[in-house]
Amino acid sequence: MPPDPSTSRPVSTRTASARYRAVLSVLFALVVMIAIAVPATSRAQRLPLVRDAEIEGLLKSYTAPIFSAAGLGKGAVDVYLVHNPTFNAFVTDRRMFIHTGALMQADVPNEIIGVIAHETGHIIGGHQVRMRDRLERAQVLAAVGALLGAGAMVAGGDLGEAAGQAIISGGGNTLKRSILAYQREEETAADRAGVTLLEKTGQSGAGMLKTFDRLGSQLLFSSSRIDPYIQSHPLPRDRIALLETVVRQSPSFGQHDSPALQIRHDMVRAKIAAYAGGLGQVRRLFRDNPKSIPARYGVAIAQYLRGDAKSALRAINDLIRQMPNHAYLYEMKAEILLKSRQADQAVAPMRKAIELDPFKSGLLRVQYGHVLMETGNPANISEAVKQIKAGLARDQQTVSGYEYLARAYAMLGQEADALAATAEQRFLTGNYKEAKSFAVRAQKGLKKNSPQWVRMQDIVLYKPKKKKRF
Repeated sequence: MPPDPSTSRPVSTRTASARYRAVLSVLFALVVMIAIAVPATSRAQRLPLVRDAEIEGLLKSYTAPIFSAAGLGKGAVDVYLVHNPTFNAFVTDRRMFIHTGALMQADVPNEIIGVIAHETGHIIGGHQVRMRDRLERAQVLAAVGALLGAGAMVAGGDLGEAAGQAIISGGGNTLKRSILAYQREEETAADRAGVTLLEKTGQSGAGMLKTFDRLGSQLLFSSSRIDPYIQSHPLPRDRIALLETVVRQSPSFGQHDSPALQIRHDMVRAKIAAYAGGLGQVRRLFRDNPKSIPARYGVAIAQYLRGDAKSALRAINDLIRQMPNHAYLYEMKAEILLKSRQADQAVAPMRKAIELDPFKSGLLRVQYGHVLMETGNPANISEAVKQIKAGLARDQQTVSGYEYLARAYAMLGQEADALAATAEQRFLTGNYKEAKSFAVRAQKGLKKNSPQWVRMQDIVLYKPKKKKRF
């Protein structure tokens, strides 16, 4: 029967089904929009993380005073280095991630220190927790708005469909702007907290201002053409305007980084440049001072990476004569010798690196154990196990340590211990299925209820937490 034109048109099953699909599509898009408002913690497990004792030591020099001023105890915040060429840093809960690009592009330590102070402001402000609460509330509001829109779309004909779409899109835009506005408030609060932390540690906020200036120059369009209400961060010009007066009035504004810290900073930049872009990038980075210690360090690493170990060793030895107490020059020498199949000669410089390392890096201990293993001397294997275990006791996140430990135990004929180390390595990398399999096999050769057996049982019984989806 044809519909009466004076009444609302009946909705066929096919039309209703199509509209439901449209509603679900819009609702899904809305949920995705909410989910991307903040970085997901689970993303950290998929990031290309970099492990390097020298860079980690430098970051500890930067973070320790800031964390102390923020009232964060030793070990309260884990700091990770992400292999990414962009100038960026972020936090998730009490984990801080800094891009290699930020270190590369920062001319002076104070720029990175300013970034760290800002990110620490997020941590002490509890912004991640509060954002999750806000997102949970937004999820409910989004669902309610979408359902109201769905009802209007399905029951209301053309006019109702238009009204329903308006409800959904309007609600989505409102929620999006609300969340982004809240993020901008958090960024501003973190800026202010960062300046306070810099003042407490007697450091200048000039680096923070320079960072904002850099961010402003990287925008693809003029800020006059950007809608400030759809940005997750305040516009750089606004951030500078808010902070410049207070930063310049600080008694610490004129403070500069020490020459020794500047050299360490530039040596790290040289190392990153060599690994990321080779000799050409090192020379571009230090074109104004090609004979400096950092420039020569970068060139030596680049030479080693392209297979010229002889030239690299000559350059590193020259630098050691100039800086005999710099632990990481010995580490690099040991690495070059190891990769050149001269493990016997790598033992002494690796031991020297550990002796001079002011941060007592667990990573260096693990590397030392690896060098001892590669000598091929059976007498060194037990010492290798000792060194690797000492390194893992200080740094349990060193994945390679468990790989080396498994190999060393296998060389000693200790099969159960080798399986247990492999189980730890698989567990640490998130391969829980294989971790459980190796743990079960390891338990068969371990004394029941011993600490190692109990640890394997923990792996066997482990159930990954379900990821929260917004």
